[in-house]
Amino acid sequence: MDNKNKEKSTVVNYVTARLRKAILNGTLKKGDRLIQEEWAERLDVSRMPIREALTQLQIEGLVEMVPHKGAIVTPITRDNIEEIYHTRSLLEGLAVEKSVPFLTAEDKRRLKEILLEMEELRLSDETNERYIQLNASFHETLRKGCPWPRVQKMVETLGISPIAPNLLIDYYPETQREHRMIYEAALRGDPAEVRAAVEYHILRTKNNLIHYMELLNSRNPE
Repeated sequence: MDNKNKEKSTVVNYVTARLRKAILNGTLKKGDRLIQEEWAERLDVSRMPIREALTQLQIEGLVEMVPHKGAIVTPITRDNIEEIYHTRSLLEGLAVEKSVPFLTAEDKRRLKEILLEMEELRLSDETNERYIQLNASFHETLRKGCPWPRVQKMVETLGISPIAPNLLIDYYPETQREHRMIYEAALRGDPAEVRAAVEYHILRTKNNLIHYMELLNSRNPE
């Protein structure tokens, strides 16, 4: 990345982090409008990084782009996290349990390849997008052998929250240990062990997200 693009990325990351924090700590409430001109002036940046930040926050589910109104705050609550992650642990746990007997040698080679790249990646604002892609590929490969298409579809609909890596950088080593445990269980070919490891991994992520939000809410907003 050249210096110009790196500088632009840094500004966008700064703006995204400021807006994300304001939403998660309750400074910005549900239904509030995020007016680009106002935030550009407030953060002393041009409208372009504001626009790109809003696009990222829309992907994360923290804002919604409404016709004739623009960006509207749609904060994630503790109940949202509880529902999404509990449901995902049950459905994805079932999907991987059914998938393991059908994973091929090539699937397991691919899991190892993804795992090694994730372990070598130094997680930062610049590498976050790549980490999200690798994380999604790891989970998709793990459950690709599941012969139940409805379960597969429901897991895909829930997806993997792209907000988690942005907030949980401090938990990265723990997350990677869990990914390796899941991979090693898949190599052993024990469906119940893989299911238990995946369920634990998802629920632990849920707990860390809730802890992060509670910590943020306990502090005084800027």
